[in-house]
Amino acid sequence: MKKLINNPDHVVTEMLRGIEKAHPELTYHEGFEVISRKDKKTNKVGLVSGGGSGHEPAHAGYVGYGMLDAAVSGNVFASPSPDRIVKGIETANSGAGVLLIIKNYSGDIMNFEMSKDIAEMQGIEVDYVVVKDDVAVEDSTYSAGRRGIAGTVFVHKIAGAKAEMGGSLSEVKAAAEKTIQNVRSMGMAMAPCILPGVGKPGFTLGEDEVEIGMGIHGEPGVFHTNVKSAKAFAEILVEKILADYDYSDSEVAVMINGLGSTPLMELYIMYNEVESLLKEKNIKVYRSFVGNYMTALEMSGCSVSLLKLDDELKTLLDYEANTPGLKVRSL
Repeated sequence: MKKLINNPDHVVTEMLRGIEKAHPELTYHEGFEVISRKDKKTNKVGLVSGGGSGHEPAHAGYVGYGMLDAAVSGNVFASPSPDRIVKGIETANSGAGVLLIIKNYSGDIMNFEMSKDIAEMQGIEVDYVVVKDDVAVEDSTYSAGRRGIAGTVFVHKIAGAKAEMGGSLSEVKAAAEKTIQNVRSMGMAMAPCILPGVGKPGFTLGEDEVEIGMGIHGEPGVFHTNVKSAKAFAEILVEKILADYDYSDSEVAVMINGLGSTPLMELYIMYNEVESLLKEKNIKVYRSFVGNYMTALEMSGCSVSLLKLDDELKTLLDYEANTPGLKVRSL
């Protein structure tokens, strides 16, 4: 195992210390593994997200103007504990309530819901939304269902803009829910990642083998296939997304998300193919995002996310954001 670390047991703490030092507009709350904004506004809805570490820049990289007020880190690929989440809620609270943005994993939902209850006993108004954009998994009301993956970043962006513009807790939640309803994602993996404390790959793929629908923690995908062209992979991912949700004659935001070790060259090649496919189907790209937004350590692969837009979502997507992981200037 070759990694730029000191001690596998200290990777999260040392990473967060590094984030604070590199970005002095942020504060690291040691012992709670929380990163928060220093420029705390009064009577603004606070936004908190988080989850297991290893997905950087998610989630600490999205703390800042126009996005999150605090992010809570768990251990690598493990949900943060309730005491950490409560600290995140406390740091984000400025008197107008706090919205939790949760990815649809059982551990995250259990711990964030428990933290909501604890914070409410302290007199903080808390609500939450659950992101489940991964079309590789069937949605279900009887199980955890679809996973939350890179589409979560769009939820951070839209809800963050609404909160920055002075929206109430119910209005910020409504904007987040609209985004969740209109975003779909699908990913693929070409090579596994290695957890620092384990020292070996979490799964194996053959030399000419690719997994379609792989989760961001190494969860099984939909099927295995052999290595194909970027165009062929773009067709597989886009067709699955379009079969799940009606994007006909719409404007969309597109995210081509790298999983950690995929070169930008290849991500832009994927974007070229995805944009061409959408154009053929009379789907107009309003804004594009290409890069590493929600990774899986050094996993090789990518995901495609489409967000169907209306006038409100376009306005919120265009609103300024200034965070370590995402900077947006108005068009």
